[in-house]
Amino acid sequence: MPLRRWGRIAGAVALVTALLVHPVAQAQPDQPPQVEAGVGPGAPVPDTRPGEAFADPKVAELQRTATDVQRELADLSDRVRVAEDELRAATGQVDRAKAEREAADKVVAAQQEEVDDYAAAMYSALARPSEMQALLIAESPEDFLQGSDLIDRLRADQDSRLTAAFGRQRTALEAENTALGSERAAAERKAELDRRTGDATNRAAAVSSELRGKVDDTNAAVVAQQTAQRERNERTAANWRAYTDKLAAAGITVPKAAALADPARLPAGLAPLPGSTGAPQAGVARAALPGGEWLLVLPAETLGAVNSAVAALGKPYVPGKGGEGPTAYSCDGLVRAVYGGVPTSVGEQMSVLTPVPTADAQPGDLVFLGPARLGAQGVGIVLDQRTMLAADARLAGVVVTELPAGDTVLGVARPALARRPPQPVPGATDGGLPWRCGGVQLPPRAAGEAAGAWGGYPNGLIPAAALCPVGIGSHLLRCDAAESLRALSAAHGAAFGRPLCVTDSYRTFPAQVRLYAVKPALAAVPGTSNHGWGLAVDLCGGAQTFGTGEYAWLARTAPLFGWSNPPWAQPGRGREEPWHWEFVGA
Repeated sequence: MPLRRWGRIAGAVALVTALLVHPVAQAQPDQPPQVEAGVGPGAPVPDTRPGEAFADPKVAELQRTATDVQRELADLSDRVRVAEDELRAATGQVDRAKAEREAADKVVAAQQEEVDDYAAAMYSALARPSEMQALLIAESPEDFLQGSDLIDRLRADQDSRLTAAFGRQRTALEAENTALGSERAAAERKAELDRRTGDATNRAAAVSSELRGKVDDTNAAVVAQQTAQRERNERTAANWRAYTDKLAAAGITVPKAAALADPARLPAGLAPLPGSTGAPQAGVARAALPGGEWLLVLPAETLGAVNSAVAALGKPYVPGKGGEGPTAYSCDGLVRAVYGGVPTSVGEQMSVLTPVPTADAQPGDLVFLGPARLGAQGVGIVLDQRTMLAADARLAGVVVTELPAGDTVLGVARPALARRPPQPVPGATDGGLPWRCGGVQLPPRAAGEAAGAWGGYPNGLIPAAALCPVGIGSHLLRCDAAESLRALSAAHGAAFGRPLCVTDSYRTFPAQVRLYAVKPALAAVPGTSNHGWGLAVDLCGGAQTFGTGEYAWLARTAPLFGWSNPPWAQPGRGREEPWHWEFVGA
């Protein structure tokens, strides 16, 4: 019988059937849960595309445009650098060609001056050397021949030097003109690349503006969802207190679990609670009140466990094993925290806790969640016929939520009953990513990198209530990462006399949009930042530089606390970031 039909059980306890004031229940989809990479509230189908934050098609389209613009800017940046190098080289060539042409001009001028001086001297003597003059002044044939040869050599030398000077000048002028042409072409190429870069930057700014509007809408939905959840949690806590107050007012001494184990031998004043088959249930009872009303009586251990679970409402969710509070919880960690002594994991808890019929579930019982193809991946604490309390991955906290229906429920167990020998439990058969506490556990993006998505909210839109302070400034991280960073900072203080210096931690989506608008070629596309999952920090105080004592200490020590300087950020990988560290788990 489905959990939502428990009200058909004869003799159901009146107070518990109306224990909570419920909001209008949302329709629960019959299809199995989908893999999420962070989904905005109201999204009908979670977004499975890697690297995108929203299922909203418009936002996903804007993210793809931002990615395209970023790639274009990166390509243009490389080409601009090449163009700048070419322009500098061309300008240098122009300067050298100009210097050579100016030197050639000086040589031509000097040669021309020699010719002018020679001509002036000859004209001032009213004659120019010639063979006739050589003949007239020669005293012998030998004198004539020597004089004639000297005149020829003087003329040839003068002509040769002048011709060479003019040739050098022409060559230098041609080289200068060629260099000037190359310089103009290089300048035009750079100007065109600068124009295209400006256009791409303007497109990035337009994308940022559109994203900002979409993010405002989604952020408002997140705030509204969180407010509604907080109000529901508060109503649940108040109604649970009303139930326990009614027990006290009726003067009922709540018995230990052992006293309720056998419904045929209950303490005085208590009566068996019929089950769905009409047979009495073990581990619970009821008491008659004046006016014919029946009041549910739970074991003291169960009351204490539910009291503790209700007190944890609103605490953050953490996906790692051992999320047993008191700061944050996983679903099985919460069960272990309030029912001390139960096994650690969902599967182990289901294996040894004594089952009861689904239709007989009572407050404090545990409901194990599937569906079977995903294995036993979640557990909640039953509150009444419609709701349960759980540390929920999709809602990123300890919340009151609807009990699932159909094959999502694998079974119900009653912790107040004796343990049974371990039994087989459903294991995942779909071959996909593992599920835990209602959410997907993504593997690390790469060795030494954080996994990324871990809750039901988009990258950068994780509510502050789902994060924890790291104890340094106002920085926030996922709670297990925050606690680990606190411990690492304490160890750093012991080694260096000061805590870690942190410049950046969780980065909201709006902050990512602002950073992308300022540095579109360098900043992560909004919704894909490593910082948007609350699992990364940027450090300072010496740790931001390779080769320092602080960095060397972190390289040795941080992995012991679950922190990694990713391989892509290390020397020689093309994008050195010694300051960037990600939480990968201890």
